[in-house]
Amino acid sequence: RTKKNSQQIFKNKQTGKYFVSPSKLYKAYESKCLWDMRRAGVLRKLNFKPISQPVNIQVTYYMPTRARVDLVNLLEATLDILTAGGVIEDDNNNIVAGMNGSVVLYDPEKPRAEIIITPASDIFITYKTSRGAELIT
Repeated sequence: RTKKNSQQIFKNKQTGKYFVSPSKLYKAYESKCLWDMRRAGVLRKLNFKPISQPVNIQVTYYMPTRARVDLVNLLEATLDILTAGGVIEDDNNNIVAGMNGSVVLYDPEKPRAEIIITPASDIFITYKTSRGAELIT
């Protein structure tokens, strides 16, 4: 489920202003993910402290069908869930320095998302200059 493609528009009865809210399906998906994280003891393994240092988050999505999906929307939902679950302090660029290596694959038998979080110091960025490519570590 993605948050962006499953939004609903509601009207606040008190103010009369409209607002956007995730669908019931997305909320159920987020709730199940948070429950699975608690059951797996994710926060216990992190000593109950959200990650606040720059990291790279690599996600491999195993989808139940070969339907086309938007990787960016999947990543956005995953980051929101990791934030809500207390795994990362926030999903801004000061903490989530990269999403390198994320990919969507097909597994009809066991759809899932596998997440690997590594320190941002492990990210290598290549850029071109007038004299050729240089490596920044």
